[in-house]
Amino acid sequence: MRTKHFATFELGAGGRGLAIVLAIAAFGCGAGGIGAMSCGMAAPQTSNTPPAGSTMPASIIDPYLAIEDGLANDKIDQLRANAGNLATAAAALGSPAVKIDTAAVQLASATDIEDARNKFGTLSDAVVAYVDGLHLKPGEGVRQAYCPMKRKPWLQKGDTIANPYYGSSMLSCGNFK
Repeated sequence: MRTKHFATFELGAGGRGLAIVLAIAAFGCGAGGIGAMSCGMAAPQTSNTPPAGSTMPASIIDPYLAIEDGLANDKIDQLRANAGNLATAAAALGSPAVKIDTAAVQLASATDIEDARNKFGTLSDAVVAYVDGLHLKPGEGVRQAYCPMKRKPWLQKGDTIANPYYGSSMLSCGNFK
């Protein structure tokens, strides 16, 4: 179904001026077009998108958890390799995982631990949104935590908070969701 939307704007003082008419042709919600996301439809899936209720692929969660653990322990020696592996895995998942892919590529370019921690926040936002949006389980023993100081989530294993945003300086800052 094709829907046309028209808007008229009057420019100029005292009712004088140029009237501009904009005609925007867009596909309606039912056609899955431009407005599909705003109409409450799910994100487009690819053949590699995990089905709702399944577990987040290990190809994503394992390197993510290795990065999280490294940052919590003030280490970035394996960060570039793990971020690269994560980006490759996210790219294979197609368009629903594009934010994970982009954030992982940016994280791989981190120049120091503070830069890595900031970029990890963007990656964590993307991973958590993917898990929540597709109704996935993060993995066996993996829990979502939140840092109130950074106002950022992260995923981690274990029952003790290990904050990757501050590492040893504030390792226990945060709470589980």
